[in-house]
Amino acid sequence: MNTNNDHVDDGLVARAQDVTKMFGTRAAVDSLSMNVPRGSIFGFIGPSGCGKTTTVRLLTGIYKPTSGTLTVLGKNPADFSRKDRERIGYLTQQSVLFPELTVWENLNFVASLYGVGLFRGKRLNRLLDFVELADDKSKLTKQLSGGMNRRLGLAATLIHKPELLFLDEPTAGIDPLLRRKFWDYFKKLQEEGHTLFVTTQYVGEAEYCDLVAVMYDGRLLMVDTPDGLRKNAYGGEIVTLRTQELIGHEQRQKFESLPFTRSDARIISDQEIEIIVDEASTAMPLLIENCKAANLHVVMIEQKIPPFDDVFVRLIETERANV
Repeated sequence: MNTNNDHVDDGLVARAQDVTKMFGTRAAVDSLSMNVPRGSIFGFIGPSGCGKTTTVRLLTGIYKPTSGTLTVLGKNPADFSRKDRERIGYLTQQSVLFPELTVWENLNFVASLYGVGLFRGKRLNRLLDFVELADDKSKLTKQLSGGMNRRLGLAATLIHKPELLFLDEPTAGIDPLLRRKFWDYFKKLQEEGHTLFVTTQYVGEAEYCDLVAVMYDGRLLMVDTPDGLRKNAYGGEIVTLRTQELIGHEQRQKFESLPFTRSDARIISDQEIEIIVDEASTAMPLLIENCKAANLHVVMIEQKIPPFDDVFVRLIETERANV
């Protein structure tokens, strides 16, 4: 493993190469390889128990890999010094705050652990404003709702201004409106220069990420942009076409034989089909031309954006079929 403190900055905050973590005879993480770019929101998505938390614990140095190499902030996480750890923030799934302390007392305690100066009140107030808990600073933590507890945990994670944030299931168990609010927080943090590594089982949250790693049963299936994941799942982009006239078998075959189509047309109705193409923006004008040549009048043509729940299901089904 690389333990060179003079590691050249290659634009990555973390790199894993063929990392495996065994617990007895079970591989919690199996041959994981990925790169996390600096300044990105890197989503790590998969069902419960697929190895997401184990991966975070490997990247933060809590676990050592059974095999493979890890580099985080230019060093092997197992060799992190206290200074190295201060460059990282880690929001765990379970709250580590003290229920009998107030919101302010908890933040103040965490700040003291990180050696934040005695004149830290301004920073703590700014963090409470950021997570919208300024009016609750005197409340006991045990009196907070689950969502408020998660927001307080995020504030505590940010106290020492870490450049790399590991957020493990930060939106688990909170309502959809608050989940969206959390992603607004994350975008602001990215704009301030932080890199965020976010694990989630809510696959729809892939939309908010720059890059998304899809994890299943301890294996990393792929890393891609949100649009790239859709293309991987469906083999291209989806165009929905509806005409005034019936679309007959012969015409469907002509559509399917065009050089930019990637699969058989899916029949929605006698007058509407879905076609997978290389790129929707360039394919749609050509499909309209083909319809005109066939005396079909186009009523509607648009790119269909499948939800990430469907994308994830297709990726998993493909993985299972290949095992």
